[in-house]
Amino acid sequence: MKMRSPGRTFLLALLLVGLAACTVAQPTTRDAALAATPTELPSPTPTADPKPEGYVEYSTQSGDTLAAVASHFGVEKSEIIFADETVEERLLPPGTRLYIPALLGSTTPGELLIPDSDVVFSPSTIGFDTTAFVNEKGGKLSTYTELMTRGTTPGAEILYQLAQEYSINPRLLLSLLEYQSGWVTGDPQTPDEEKYPYGFIKADKSQLYKQLGLAIRQLEIGYYGWRAGTLTELTFTDGTTLCLAPNLNAGTVAVMQYFASVATPAEWQAALYGDGSFPQVHTALFGDAWERAATVEPLFPAGTLQPEMNLPFSEGQVWNYTCGPHEAWGNDGPAAALDFAPPLDRSGCGTSNRWALAAATGLVVRSGTGLLVLDLDGDGYEQTGWELLYMHLSSTGKPQVGQWVKQDERVGHPSCDGGSSSGIHIHLARKYNGEWVLADGGLPFVLSGYEAHDKEKFCEGTLENGGKVVEAYPWGNYLTKITRPEATLEPPSGDPYQDGE
Repeated sequence: MKMRSPGRTFLLALLLVGLAACTVAQPTTRDAALAATPTELPSPTPTADPKPEGYVEYSTQSGDTLAAVASHFGVEKSEIIFADETVEERLLPPGTRLYIPALLGSTTPGELLIPDSDVVFSPSTIGFDTTAFVNEKGGKLSTYTELMTRGTTPGAEILYQLAQEYSINPRLLLSLLEYQSGWVTGDPQTPDEEKYPYGFIKADKSQLYKQLGLAIRQLEIGYYGWRAGTLTELTFTDGTTLCLAPNLNAGTVAVMQYFASVATPAEWQAALYGDGSFPQVHTALFGDAWERAATVEPLFPAGTLQPEMNLPFSEGQVWNYTCGPHEAWGNDGPAAALDFAPPLDRSGCGTSNRWALAAATGLVVRSGTGLLVLDLDGDGYEQTGWELLYMHLSSTGKPQVGQWVKQDERVGHPSCDGGSSSGIHIHLARKYNGEWVLADGGLPFVLSGYEAHDKEKFCEGTLENGGKVVEAYPWGNYLTKITRPEATLEPPSGDPYQDGE
């Protein structure tokens, strides 16, 4: 990893002291002695503090859930107090005031480094032309090409393709590339910067495409791990760890996680807080990220709800729930997708004669091998509002880009097309304002009244509707079978035997 000026040496000292697993702060012997023999001092008239002693106030951020906040602070949900009125929704409105026990010891700095909207493929990316920007800067990336399955491909196109597929902000990927290797505005200065432009020194992971994939993987681990409350500490390349400050936003944790994966604590500190740091590089390239964020955030405004969605097959048909909450795209990504397989008379790949249906009405905004993306707000932008992503649809009968599809209309046949698949099925995931929406998160995936729930093992999970529970299993069994409930028609009002006019 490129080493910058260390800058804030006091911060490095703090990091070295705090390099341990997240622990509850313990009182020192001196603290105990002072508490036992207090010095008598005159005190002014006290101002009433509504917080219980030993608690701190936290104002929730976009995407927070009570479970995730409790995990960030190292407490139980039951220990958190709502400062105002209790919020019953799983997704907490931004700005909800909470009183939380202050239990954590040493942590990372709590400074927010980058907004969420500059990390995900958010509305702020609308109108940003990656190729034009790269060509204008004239660095190595502007002339770089790589042999892909579709042929020789310019580097800027590779970067934008992965940004769109993984729903990561291309500005962020460009800034990281510039910080690590100087590829955007100039040329790499060392053989490692030439071969490993994102800093992952692995012999089998050279060149831009593979390095981008590794960088995106770490960004997703940080961003969505913080969203879910499953990530609470960083692990550096030397094996040391540091607890994450509980007030951070998901975007900041994403960047912290990426740099921790390629850096020692000293390099990490320099990259984020030193002279010529990554945040400074990002601002130099793209201006003030927080001003940009003010026009599009919060990404999850108060009152955000999933629109009504149906199971993606016809009423009366029996399909199999083959994979519970799992990666939306690629490996180790956010658990935002669910898989369903039609009834089959054999295993392996092919194309089913059954039809997959639109879970909700939307405009087709992107299509590819096996892929279909529906824009539910119909504005034509994948970066705004609710999106539904289908994978593994055959090309036969698939609607075209620009075509409106109504709820329950056909969108294609389940197959193995696109991505990695060993059997016929469809893969369904949601996004909101460019962020993958966790299937068992603050806005749970609900299809025809069935709500998704996660389990520890890969692909396992349940769909629950009242007392009905469907278990996910990749090869299908009697527990995985699911039938879409038939619509209940309201009885006509008035006397059914009276003649109408």
